[in-house]
Amino acid sequence: MANSKVAESFHAGTLTEGWRWFGAHPTEKRGKAGWGFRVWAPHARSVSVVGDFNGWDEQANRLIQIGEVWEGFIPGLAEYAAYKYAVTGQDGITRMKADPYGFHTETRPATASKLYDIGGFRWTDGAFRKRQAQRPVYSSPLNIYEVHLGSWKLRENGDFIDYRDLGKELAAYVKDMGYNAIELLPVTEHPLDDSWGYQCTGYFAPTSRFGTPKDFMWFVNHMHKNGISVLLDWVPSHFCKDEQGLYEFDGACCYEYGDPNKREHASWGTRVFDYGRPEVKSFLFSSARFWLEEYHIDGLRVDAVASMLYLDYDRQGGPWTPNKYGGHENLEAIDFLRELNALAFSVNPSVLMIAEESTAWPLVTRPADVGGLGFNLKWNMGWMNDMCHYLKMDPWFRQDHHKDITFSMMYAFSENFVLPISHDEVVHMKGSVVGKMPGDYQNQLRCERGFYAYLLAHPGKKLMFMGAELGQWHEWNSHQSIDWYLLESEENRKTHKFFRDINAFYQKEAALWEIDFSWEGFEWLVPDDNHNNVVVFLRRDKKGRDLMCAVNFSPNTYENYRMGVPAHRKYTPVFNTDDPAYGGDGFGDREPVIVEAIPSHGKEHSAAIKIPAFGAVFLRGEGVFPRGTRAEKGEKTAKTVKPAKSVKPAKPRTKKQAKELAEK
Repeated sequence: MANSKVAESFHAGTLTEGWRWFGAHPTEKRGKAGWGFRVWAPHARSVSVVGDFNGWDEQANRLIQIGEVWEGFIPGLAEYAAYKYAVTGQDGITRMKADPYGFHTETRPATASKLYDIGGFRWTDGAFRKRQAQRPVYSSPLNIYEVHLGSWKLRENGDFIDYRDLGKELAAYVKDMGYNAIELLPVTEHPLDDSWGYQCTGYFAPTSRFGTPKDFMWFVNHMHKNGISVLLDWVPSHFCKDEQGLYEFDGACCYEYGDPNKREHASWGTRVFDYGRPEVKSFLFSSARFWLEEYHIDGLRVDAVASMLYLDYDRQGGPWTPNKYGGHENLEAIDFLRELNALAFSVNPSVLMIAEESTAWPLVTRPADVGGLGFNLKWNMGWMNDMCHYLKMDPWFRQDHHKDITFSMMYAFSENFVLPISHDEVVHMKGSVVGKMPGDYQNQLRCERGFYAYLLAHPGKKLMFMGAELGQWHEWNSHQSIDWYLLESEENRKTHKFFRDINAFYQKEAALWEIDFSWEGFEWLVPDDNHNNVVVFLRRDKKGRDLMCAVNFSPNTYENYRMGVPAHRKYTPVFNTDDPAYGGDGFGDREPVIVEAIPSHGKEHSAAIKIPAFGAVFLRGEGVFPRGTRAEKGEKTAKTVKPAKSVKPAKPRTKKQAKELAEK
């Protein structure tokens, strides 16, 4: 495409491959090899390239202005040379800026861009990508392991592990544990470790903390070779105000809104992108496409969508500017998101575009032509909040909050949901997954197993943050590795085995994922037993096969828990979270449960099962109930639920623990 056409597309907001034109690229001019530079700075008086190759001299390599774009050529530069743009604004102040389209950066605390040629990597993931294209997410299993690369695992001396070594270890681990996708907290370049990547300065650069861009390509390629999809947390909702970044790039508002009522996220200390400015749209569209195309990323989780949709978001009671109709909806952001999703699906029809949207905005996962935003998945933040509230509660009081575990089914199919227990829920005094649970550690592990079974059984795709599978009690600390030492303990090894086994069970049971977004795949059997803290429901696959899921959120065991069921011949137990192999007592049915012609819960047939304390059981419906039996004529009476049996407290494992229990 001729330069004039590219520039026209850029200024129209339709340039989606901006990284091929902007930034720094190896080139040749008049027979000399060197690097070409191009940067957008509409308000600048002058722009030059400075770096370690010219002593950071602002006068040495000035760029030529062509409209709002500045460009030039410097011969003889070596790859990895550090550089910035010296941008002099209308105020006469020169600001040293990293390349907005730069592919590589210095490692923090240094902030310069580095010359890097991203071409030439040999991808070998063609077979994986072909398989993914043939497996629509709507009827496929999706169990995501959310990972922060800087704290999943560290070297013995506390240093980061590089992309290649991380890729080897993480792929083997994730595959063994039965997850089929990873979601990475932002790996786009960011100056502050404590931001976890969410305050980004490099929208085209994987962070140099773990290596080079091609190292990250290798990481993705290796994940794909092991059958693991790679999703990236991507942040178009705001950017940080570090001086080397996009903030007031040429001394004025370029990437952010000029309107002071729109440009600040006060509580985050960040700036909001101007979604109505064509050049900003071209920048963000290009960034999204870049990761999908150049790095073979399988999906983007779009962060903080709610903050983009509302003009009064985070205004803390201060002034805000309404839209042209007087409303608080950001019409420009809505259009941007619809165009973003359309672009993503044009690049890869099987891509996952996941919205972190925390309000009740309608039709997030519906097409734009019916008024939707065009995502294909959305985090279910309501379910996450309800569950975390419920799990922290003393079981005695759970009967008054039963809706926390059932209300989600009132809206479960209004969107295509992912059920997340994310990084946000295991920091800032919220407690780890295990730490949210009541009782001593043994019962906390019971509760975790039962809850995770409920998560896998509930309609929707799945996401769990790293560390839960270890039974980690500590909150996540982004400066430390997760608590791998726990695997030295037998009870934690059993918890680890539980996660591995139930993830494998999830993958092979089509009833748990084949119909996630329709009532056809779900039926309540017992939704309202708040006194016993029990829910029972069926999941079905496309062939109509039933999988019964019974979850007990109480410390009581139930010997003969009867509920109405479809007229199968029997229900065969197939998984029990209370298995001794996982640290349980082994309470539960071991032989098939016979279906009887005893009316219950509005059905003509019923079955009585065993449900362990703080646990869950899965039973598969098999056969067809014979007709015309004496039982069908009402000659049997219903069995009753036996009185609750309390779970025995965990035995102290050490003299110290015995003393602590005695003191309690």
